[in-house]
Amino acid sequence: MPEKFTFIRGLMLLIFLGFLLCPAYAQEDITHVGDSAFENPMRPPVRFHHDAHNERAGIIECSACHHSYKDGEKQENADSIGIECSECHFSKDRNNTIVLIRAYHGQCAGCHAEKKSGPIMCGDCHKKK
Repeated sequence: MPEKFTFIRGLMLLIFLGFLLCPAYAQEDITHVGDSAFENPMRPPVRFHHDAHNERAGIIECSACHHSYKDGEKQENADSIGIECSECHFSKDRNNTIVLIRAYHGQCAGCHAEKKSGPIMCGDCHKKK
């Protein structure tokens, strides 16, 4: 009989610990907007809830943010998912991080300004931990 109670107590403890750890795993959908080209960023990366953002903004097409160009023309049915922005908006030999920063800000803050919705100021997106 004591073995049965030990098993039940152990099971209850595991369930309790599982509930304690759930909030940690619930934040897996939180990502940071960043790029490997930013070796020493001046500000912290932007925390970004991808799915929640797109749902609130009514964004359905991935290419709305993940645009793709060919020969200077935006490709309507193509996207750049899985490609860092720096692959097109940065040149290591020129060390041109300003162009990359402008690309991010133009894409994100530019859309927020156009839609008159969402953060625009630096500290609203680049929050210290």
